[in-house]
Amino acid sequence: MKLGLVLRTMGAQSTRETLRACAHAAERAGVDELWVVDHLAIPPDQSEGSGGRYLDALAALAWLAAVTERVGLGTAVLILPYRPALPTAKQIATIQELSGQRLRLGVGVGWMEGEFRALGVDRGRRGRLADETLASWHAWFAGDEARANGQPFLFRPRPPRPPIFVGGAPPHAFERALRFGEGWMPMGTDPEKLRPQAERLRALAAERGRPPPEIAAMGALPLEDPGRAREQLAALAALGVTRVVHGARYADADELRASAERLAALRA
Repeated sequence: MKLGLVLRTMGAQSTRETLRACAHAAERAGVDELWVVDHLAIPPDQSEGSGGRYLDALAALAWLAAVTERVGLGTAVLILPYRPALPTAKQIATIQELSGQRLRLGVGVGWMEGEFRALGVDRGRRGRLADETLASWHAWFAGDEARANGQPFLFRPRPPRPPIFVGGAPPHAFERALRFGEGWMPMGTDPEKLRPQAERLRALAAERGRPPPEIAAMGALPLEDPGRAREQLAALAALGVTRVVHGARYADADELRASAERLAALRA
């Protein structure tokens, strides 16, 4: 099981000094992956905790790739309908190439109505837009010569496509994960709440002749109680969870460093 942390690329913790210190602390501690969330246009009435300050997710990961060497880098989750498919694919390929293939893509369809309005995107089409984007990415990462809008073009550099983890709730997220992804990225790390959904996902995969998909669960672990945290991780592993992404607020790099060390110590 891979163990990851959410880095705050929002609010007061999103300065370059704090981000660098947090990334270095997590990598030194032995954390497997660092994940960032995605917002582009937060309405004022929904900015509690961030003040509306959000770094762009892909730009932040490109910067983090340059200040780290080993740790995996992921989006949790990139909102697909917000972005044009081809320029975003180029950003993804560039980060994957220059990071040494450390990128993981959590993706989703989004939910915040005000953000869709600010971007001029029809929220009612978000599922269709997400599927079109994912289908295009699969095609473009499959060969150097690609096609968009009837025009052939060269998609280079073309590193291996990053693994895709589809966020959201069933049934749509399951269908999307089985069509386009390596796995599912649910919110929450309560084994009992995840159990019926994990069992359903495995059953759907078996019906289609697919191996069990990965499950990358995102939520808070009780790091202050290592025994309970280990029990929770064991229960999640028994459900087929392959990644756990611990997400909790922290005030500064020292607090994040303590969480990273506690998380890495759970392997002992």
